[in-house]
Amino acid sequence: MRAVIVNGFGGPEVLEVVETAVPEPAAGQLRVRVTATAVNPVDTAVRAGIFGGAGQPVGFGWDVAGEVDAVGAEVTGFAAGDRVVGLHYGAVKPLGAHAEYVVLDAAAAAAAPASVDDVRASVLPLSGLTAARAVAQLGLPAGSSVLVTGAAGVVGGLAVQLAARAGLVVTALAGAGDEELVRSLGAAHFVPRDGEPDPVDGVLDTAVLGERALGYVKDGGVYVGVHPGAAPAAVRGIRVEEQEVAADGAHLAELAGLVDAGVLDLRVARTYPLDAAAEAHAEQSKGGVRGRLVLVP
Repeated sequence: MRAVIVNGFGGPEVLEVVETAVPEPAAGQLRVRVTATAVNPVDTAVRAGIFGGAGQPVGFGWDVAGEVDAVGAEVTGFAAGDRVVGLHYGAVKPLGAHAEYVVLDAAAAAAAPASVDDVRASVLPLSGLTAARAVAQLGLPAGSSVLVTGAAGVVGGLAVQLAARAGLVVTALAGAGDEELVRSLGAAHFVPRDGEPDPVDGVLDTAVLGERALGYVKDGGVYVGVHPGAAPAAVRGIRVEEQEVAADGAHLAELAGLVDAGVLDLRVARTYPLDAAAEAHAEQSKGGVRGRLVLVP
């Protein structure tokens, strides 16, 4: 099978598409024929060597959408031919989801949302789980005010939708041209990226603004970051938390249900063949992409 790897870190040009053996599922695992796999900011960080792994081949890709190809022993609830989505967790791994086949723990997979195709479904695992866990960590009651930074991005946009569904009054901080988009996702208020929001009960900081975002939280409020290790120090009695995603098939199934119910919109900017992974990485690195870039093996 073909898979995207690097043997040394750097820019998009270091990516290689290589031929390698099709992986075999162990007990409790599924083998999935990948039909679509999203490119995320974490992939560009892995390529740059931020997570380490020097001296060994490193694979790419966390998001899986496709068809179950084989099941290992002790797997229940899945059968060959099932459409699934899943999270292939881990920054440094020999093979990732940017491949023609991937092996996942069955507990990391869920039935794919029936209302969207595999390209759109591939956006859900990493971004959806990240946004959902971050909104839950806010721990705010309905009617509370929350600021979502980076609200026009994929994680930020999903956070806006989930926070609004939870009854939170959302202010979206995004680019000047993104007001219509973020309001369509459920934001009650909009502030341009260089503006100054009113104080809020909580901030969900997908743009990693750090101390600037913390400054918008009321005394005794809450700040939730989505990049582990990047949160600012707590001040003024503010509870500071960081979200770290985990492979959770049960939670992913709930999110797939919200997609089918029309609650969550999965945005795709464009697709690329697997052989054009370097081109997709280059586009991702430019920033400002409104929707995920998706590889189609």
